[in-house]
Amino acid sequence: MSTAQSLSDQRLSTGIPGLDEILFGGFLPGRAYLVRGGPGSGKTTLGMHFLSAAAAEEAPLFITLTEPVAQLQKNAERMGIDVRHIRFLDLSPSPQFFTEVETYDIFSPAEVERAPTARKITEMVERLNPQRVFLDAMTQFRYLASDAYQFRQQVLSFLHFLKERGITLLFTSEASPETPDEDLQFMADGIIHLRMASDTRFLEVTKFRGSAFAGGAHTCKLGATGMQVFPRLLPDMKYEQLSTEHISSGVPELDALLHGGIERSTITMLCGPSGVGKTTLGLQFMKEAAGRGERSVVYSFEEEVDIILGRCEAVAIPARSMIAAGTLQILKIEPLQYTADEFARLVRRDVQDHGTRLVMIDSIAGYNLALRGENLEAQLYALSKYLQHHNVTLLLVVESAEITGNFRVTDGHISYLGDTIIFIRYLEIHGEMRKAIGVLKKRLSDFERTLREIEITSQGIKVGGPLSNLRGILSGTPEWISERRDNG
Repeated sequence: MSTAQSLSDQRLSTGIPGLDEILFGGFLPGRAYLVRGGPGSGKTTLGMHFLSAAAAEEAPLFITLTEPVAQLQKNAERMGIDVRHIRFLDLSPSPQFFTEVETYDIFSPAEVERAPTARKITEMVERLNPQRVFLDAMTQFRYLASDAYQFRQQVLSFLHFLKERGITLLFTSEASPETPDEDLQFMADGIIHLRMASDTRFLEVTKFRGSAFAGGAHTCKLGATGMQVFPRLLPDMKYEQLSTEHISSGVPELDALLHGGIERSTITMLCGPSGVGKTTLGLQFMKEAAGRGERSVVYSFEEEVDIILGRCEAVAIPARSMIAAGTLQILKIEPLQYTADEFARLVRRDVQDHGTRLVMIDSIAGYNLALRGENLEAQLYALSKYLQHHNVTLLLVVESAEITGNFRVTDGHISYLGDTIIFIRYLEIHGEMRKAIGVLKKRLSDFERTLREIEITSQGIKVGGPLSNLRGILSGTPEWISERRDNG
């Protein structure tokens, strides 16, 4: 058994795969963890996932001081979380507390209710001997303590009581400016923060005694199946032996322009204005990859799948056959459907589960929209490096605003990410719209410095010879050298 496997076996799953990944396997047994967050942030849902992940022979215990058990069970049922094997201790106020108003003339409510509450918890824990306990919410104990010192002593005593029995505790707090919970943060072995910014939920771990963890804010969602957590993608430095073999486009003239093709495990930017043929060029590389039996995936942020398939048929790229053979998948990604973390997880799962070798993101503008204001450069760098370290070739479709005239590779200062930059330009020659293709950068090998004419026909992509007798091609309105001499 490997060391990593041994460490993983010593952890308790949180019941949420993404959170387990952030905690490098889950909670350390016999410790106490605090879940913080505002109303509706998902604290109770996280607790239910934690208890529902218990083994069948365990008796996980849910101690509620706020919501009635019936309401908790109904909420769990709606999210598809199985709580049938969870034992509940309901310490929430009963309806009789309101209708039969109890007053304490001599002692304070804290002095009267503290002992029965502690006794109920103690008896339940000793009777069930659970390995997992979720308490919602610990801050309710403040109202059973006469002062801050008594509250701290009470909580510490409770934590020691559970730790002596090897119980792992997850508890929540309801902090506010009037009643902060810094004392609970000091006492906890780990802290999980849940928060919402704009319309996106985030989970962040800031403390985890005895173990490393994946820091930073990770996207999470609350939905029909409970809570999902999408760990932020960080460049994985443990990578396979990188391959730099050339990948042919299947078009001899284009391969000549690239001195053999693009290198595997590299990032290639396909740049040009709208409708110039960037996506088709990327699919041409995928067509050739399919011939080698390799799988490719297109993540389309703009065009519908049927439109892409129709265009492939028109240019002799058998996309439907490739899909049927399992060598191509085209996914339509609605820009606001996924967060950056969620999209990265989608790509990672595909690479890990299906062995994908080529990925095309079409386009950077659509991907940027999915980031919801997050840093494009940082997110794209992490995703690119992850794919590169797993020997996956990445094609990035980059649209330029200018049809002709001034030439810019990208508008987002990300051109340094590209190992290879291929651009296609519109040209106006004798009043006719034509196209030229060229290579601006190739980090791992030399390339042809001339431009070539490119046509996308019903027989496929056709690339002509070097346009060595044209000048001013990047301006969009080139002139023949012979014409300039004649005019001069």
